[in-house]
Amino acid sequence: MNKNLSSKLQKWESAVFSILRMAIGWHFLYEGIAKIAAESWSSQSYLANTTGVFSPFYHWIAASPVIGVVDWVNIIGLILIGLGLFLGCFTRIAAVGGALLLTLYYFAYPPFGFSLLMSSGESHLYIVDYLLIEAIALVLFAVYPHTGYSLEKWLCNRKASKKAKVAAVADSDDSIQSRRQALKNLVSIPALGLMGWGAYENSRRYGIDVMSSATIQLNRKDLAELNGELPRGKIKEHEISRLVMGGNLIGGWSHGRDLLYTDQLFKAYNNERKVYETLILGEAAGINAINIGFASNELLRKYKKATGSKIKVITQISADVNDESTLFDALYGAIDFGVDIIQIQGNWVDWMTRDQHVDRIGRLLDKIKEEGFTAGLGAHTVDSLIACEEQGIIPDYYMKTMHHDQYWSAHPRENRVPFEQDGPTNLDHNKYHQNIFCGFPERTAEFVKNTTVPVMGFKVLAAGAIEPADGFRWAFDNGADFICVGMFDFQLVDDVNICIDTLRAINESQSRQRPWMG
Repeated sequence: MNKNLSSKLQKWESAVFSILRMAIGWHFLYEGIAKIAAESWSSQSYLANTTGVFSPFYHWIAASPVIGVVDWVNIIGLILIGLGLFLGCFTRIAAVGGALLLTLYYFAYPPFGFSLLMSSGESHLYIVDYLLIEAIALVLFAVYPHTGYSLEKWLCNRKASKKAKVAAVADSDDSIQSRRQALKNLVSIPALGLMGWGAYENSRRYGIDVMSSATIQLNRKDLAELNGELPRGKIKEHEISRLVMGGNLIGGWSHGRDLLYTDQLFKAYNNERKVYETLILGEAAGINAINIGFASNELLRKYKKATGSKIKVITQISADVNDESTLFDALYGAIDFGVDIIQIQGNWVDWMTRDQHVDRIGRLLDKIKEEGFTAGLGAHTVDSLIACEEQGIIPDYYMKTMHHDQYWSAHPRENRVPFEQDGPTNLDHNKYHQNIFCGFPERTAEFVKNTTVPVMGFKVLAAGAIEPADGFRWAFDNGADFICVGMFDFQLVDDVNICIDTLRAINESQSRQRPWMG
């Protein structure tokens, strides 16, 4: 090969390797500095929510008393590795350290999915993501050392230059070439200063860079801040936490009143990865059951298969209101999904009662029991449960909306009618507009007080209109044995604490009149 061409190719190779090394180094350095800038940053939530086969190891670290030391080792490691790669100093050591750290990050949230077409959200692809790509590049840097334009090469050139001066005066052209090479090798230092100055100015003007996942801070509590163990009760043979996770936030049913975009917003936030994180966090906090709409069964089956979770899945079923032949279709579908408890969906029970088809409710409930499953009966309107009870249709537990109406958006009591939650939203502000789910709280409380089976209250916060401490206390005081609450991940630990404190206060004050049925 032509000597000049070979020399040019070597220079291009050197430039490409140097740019790649500096880019990866900047990524490490920026992530480390961003964590310091976040002040209260901790890896605890990140570790506590990890998935995959190595999650017990990460969860152990998250619960360890040395988590603060782990945080600082992580930060210092990121900064030192970043400086080493960016400046080209101790490159092999930095590359090995960086590859190991990226491998730990990679297996914390492995993008292993269930099919090539299943996305796990954000920038992740199937198996190969940016963490894996950077780790592979660093392994190559470690196996095939390459100084390129770097501080290491500049120092070596200075040392060689001093030796040469002692031996003889170098040729003038060679001296000029040597100075040019030295300048090239020092190019990363002003580049680092320029990029660092830009990051500082951006932070000074706009605050912490929210594009870095390491710097996002929410008003959330961690598992270490739990106030105790979440109490449990029983529905037949199932031991269930008093606080059950709701499925509406996962399914995208926001009940956002006249805010048209909230269903899409919920779905956008709760992508598959976020749902997994939330479920893992919930289980770690002591919640062992979730109540879901039928459409979420596939997602929960994937989650349990991927993580080995033992969470109890309570699934809601219904049938075509106009086609009696579909009465058992959803039941058999739920059984195929491997659910634990089957509940007849509240809206459907209301529709059947309103349209005088209570017999269908009874037939479906009997079929659930015949198949060997614990059978629940849901409703928004208490009239539905009263009508079923009068016909001798008694489930293993009731699922009833339970909240008071002392909040701003609740329409006047004198304008409320039974079954209004099951019709179209009314444009008259003084009538139903997707704003109240327990239209007659006192009648509900009276029904619950006299029933002899466990009761799971839902919509206890009126879809976000009531504070958790207030809503939880009202539902438990008025006879709920369990409450089902939709929670985002950043609310979950706080809600568990509120539930623990509420139950403790109720037991101390003896404010609850109905005995615990579960």
